[in-house]
Amino acid sequence: MRKSDKKIENSLRESLTHVCELALEHVEGFEWITHLVNYDKFPQSLRIVCVFNTDAELAAAITNKQDEYLIGLIGQELAKVAIKVGDLTNKVSFDTEEKCSSQAEGKWELRLKRH
Repeated sequence: MRKSDKKIENSLRESLTHVCELALEHVEGFEWITHLVNYDKFPQSLRIVCVFNTDAELAAAITNKQDEYLIGLIGQELAKVAIKVGDLTNKVSFDTEEKCSSQAEGKWELRLKRH
């Protein structure tokens, strides 16, 4: 990883950690957030995954527009560290612990390869 990639990674990690802390307080069923990126193709390759506990909690969050809240929050936090990624709706996806357990035997490493 190049020095410039490490700086971007640290900024991404710090921004998404702040998003996670806020979401844990304000979004019912939210569990954690992660990101996937190929720095040779940054920012086009950036993918952010917001994980909820159950499918029902994710469905309720979408009904209550909490998905839009999370995407907006991610955008705000990335803007604070001057990371410009364009339209986040194509870069942020949502998943659940429940789906990972049933479809990937709880192995997030395998499941995240699909995002």
